[in-house]
Amino acid sequence: MADLPQSVLFCCDHNAVRSPMAEGMMKAFYGQDTYVQSAGVYNDLEIDGFSVAVCQELGIELARHRSRSFDEMQEWGDDLSGFDLVVALSPASQRHALDLTRVFHLTVEYWPILDPTGLGETREAKLQQYRLSRDQIKARMLERFGPPTHLE
Repeated sequence: MADLPQSVLFCCDHNAVRSPMAEGMMKAFYGQDTYVQSAGVYNDLEIDGFSVAVCQELGIELARHRSRSFDEMQEWGDDLSGFDLVVALSPASQRHALDLTRVFHLTVEYWPILDPTGLGETREAKLQQYRLSRDQIKARMLERFGPPTHLE
């Protein structure tokens, strides 16, 4: 099994779609073995209902997620330098995370995950796009961190 980092920060643009899905999956798959948080470059959106729905299909609860930005994390006392790994799921969050490496010693990985927002005309078509994003995150996570140590 791959070595799990002590702490991981997943980030995307708004902390409303991709990074909350990644945070929820990481916690579900690897339990308390790793400290996991997520953040966005911006915090101007609530958790996306389609993200909640497609994670619920895996038994992962996201409805209580509260979106937050990098700046809010620092304001609330989260030490960004304390994360072993920052996983950026969008180009904007990758740029922001790489900017932080000028101040903090951080390892940043970029996982290019589809942004499903605005895709699909019908509810089912939208859900399908969100499932694609969810499944991309899951595949990258299993590839990077190995099989789940906790039941899915």
